[in-house]
Amino acid sequence: MTNVVSADGTTLVARRCGHGVPVVLIHGSAGGLDSWDGVAPFLADAFEVWVYARRGYAPSQTGGHEKTFADDVADALAVVHAAGGDAHLVGASYGGTVGLHVARNNASALRSLAVFEPPLFASGAALLPVLGSYESLIASGDLAAAARLFAEKVARIPTELLVTLQPDGGDVAEAVGCLSDLHAMASDETGVDRWTDIDIPTLLMQGANSWPPIPSTMERLASVLPAAHRCVLVGQSHFANHTAPELFAAELRRFLHKHSG
Repeated sequence: MTNVVSADGTTLVARRCGHGVPVVLIHGSAGGLDSWDGVAPFLADAFEVWVYARRGYAPSQTGGHEKTFADDVADALAVVHAAGGDAHLVGASYGGTVGLHVARNNASALRSLAVFEPPLFASGAALLPVLGSYESLIASGDLAAAARLFAEKVARIPTELLVTLQPDGGDVAEAVGCLSDLHAMASDETGVDRWTDIDIPTLLMQGANSWPPIPSTMERLASVLPAAHRCVLVGQSHFANHTAPELFAAELRRFLHKHSG
């Protein structure tokens, strides 16, 4: 384990494995240090892989205020710096949105960016009622209802799939992490055109079976990124880094090797 201190003094807990050009992996909501356990071993023979628990997710600290994406950017850059800089940045789901925010104004710190299905459709003031309800459910201790609300209204998981998943709410620490993500998403912008200045090599990954509005969101994102490459994972959905880690890593490796020279 490695402690990384962000710009405002918040301590993040990170792990690294392997040797080579650094790759920093950013987990999604309801994730943590173990989110990339399936993928990392397939990268570590060729890259130095860094994973970290994002601000708000134990064992990292929460910070002293309601989180924004500016905090996530500072945190990711602190990990990139700890890794030696000039790193590949990879984000899944909410972590993909973090990656876009990092690359928007800090491309010189990165070799490339890879994002898997960032939920750009879940942003802005429209999320404020969801945020209020989520906070109330957490305060009342109903973690299962809070998890279902997040899955239905933020991740937009279809009802028929939601029934099979039956989210149990996890623990309080996970709920606190999701709450911090909701604060950032609710205060974020909604426009896709803001990403047009990201001119570093960018891999857009998605599952062939991912639900709406993920496919249309990825199409819109691809249309504004000048250096975008597309990758569709056959037979997979929004959980591909967990359900098919070897396939996910194989597609990612091809891209990373191409841009590691």
